[in-house]
Amino acid sequence: MAATDISALIDFYVREKDLTRERVLQALEASFLTAYSKMVDGADRIHHIKAVIDPQKNSVKIKARMEIVADEDFSDPFNEVKLSEAQAMAARSGKTVEIGQRISMNITPKDFGRIAVQTARQTMQQRIRKAEQEMLADAFKDRIGELVTGTVRRYDKGDVIVEVDKFEGLMPLRQRIPGEEYNPGDKLRFYVVEVRDGARGHELILSRSHPNLVRRLFESEVMEIYEHTVEIVNIVREAGYRTKMVVKSDDPNIDPIGACVGMRGARVKNVVNELNREKVDILEYSEDKAAMVQESLAPIDPVKIDVDEAARVVTVYVADDKAAAKAKGRRGQNVRLTARLISGPSDRWDVRVEPYDNMTRAKSLANEAANEAAGELVTVLGVTPELAGDMIANGFTTLQVIANYVQPEDLVDALGISEELAFAIVDKAKNA
Repeated sequence: MAATDISALIDFYVREKDLTRERVLQALEASFLTAYSKMVDGADRIHHIKAVIDPQKNSVKIKARMEIVADEDFSDPFNEVKLSEAQAMAARSGKTVEIGQRISMNITPKDFGRIAVQTARQTMQQRIRKAEQEMLADAFKDRIGELVTGTVRRYDKGDVIVEVDKFEGLMPLRQRIPGEEYNPGDKLRFYVVEVRDGARGHELILSRSHPNLVRRLFESEVMEIYEHTVEIVNIVREAGYRTKMVVKSDDPNIDPIGACVGMRGARVKNVVNELNREKVDILEYSEDKAAMVQESLAPIDPVKIDVDEAARVVTVYVADDKAAAKAKGRRGQNVRLTARLISGPSDRWDVRVEPYDNMTRAKSLANEAANEAAGELVTVLGVTPELAGDMIANGFTTLQVIANYVQPEDLVDALGISEELAFAIVDKAKNA
């Protein structure tokens, strides 16, 4: 490859990789220095070295800043030049030099351009890749959490490679919608999860399964959400199957569900189509967990709903086994999403669905368990049956709980007993 290819090489990377000439020149200069180090033994000992590229002349020179030393003190040919030699070079240009001064020396080997361009081209891909990654990080560091449109390009070891704004992003397997096909050329919308440092440098991670993809799609479709007159309170999702979204509005004149559904369902249909026909349930927010659960399991009409605040369990009683199976959904998906819907980050709830004719039996079993626990407290701790019942009602249900998690003052505050008795109870539980 001839030195005249330097200019063409620069133009190629500027045109094909959409990089600035400055970035390409920087990468090319670094590649030429790598080529020089491979050609010249001891090149790594040079302290001040650089590659000077002249695209107009299609030339490259390797130059080093060397210190002028007295001829008799000359000892480092990689970083020093003799005074006599420096004076001879300076005289040709009518200049003067002195000891201690640094001058630029051309240390380009013979035929360096021809050999170096070939070597540099082999290492340019890695350096250009690094430059692209830096540009990618700059372009997307402030776009995490946004919705972007991308074009599927190919697969790479299970990852889907997507082109977004001339950059390559990847969608790992866990970020894909189960069952959704991705063919080269497909244009889809993605959620920007992160720009991470991976094995291949900076990587733009995209998602089609993230719950916030649904959030961003509704923001783009529903003006009321974009303008914050309708708020998305929570979204839970099992990608490819079902999403449940809770919305509310502080404006009494706005129907939050109607705003999301749109005229003749147009808005929600657009979202559903983007999600490859995934089911989307839209619920209105309520502080009443029973009401939220009932709305989430609709059209199932519960016979009774019990909310156990202490255990964080909502039990829904329905007419029969058939209604229970329908309420739970495919592989328990509906009831599982409902439980996540009413839970908080540190407030996890469980939702159970039982046929109504099982309710009496369930209560009987609960009473039996409570009586058995109370009997153990009476026997081991020596408390009265009445006090044992109060302890269970206040959550002090087992010897293990009392021994590991309860302080005497907890018993005093909850049960109104003396400190002496409280210390005795905890002590007996720990020694049981």
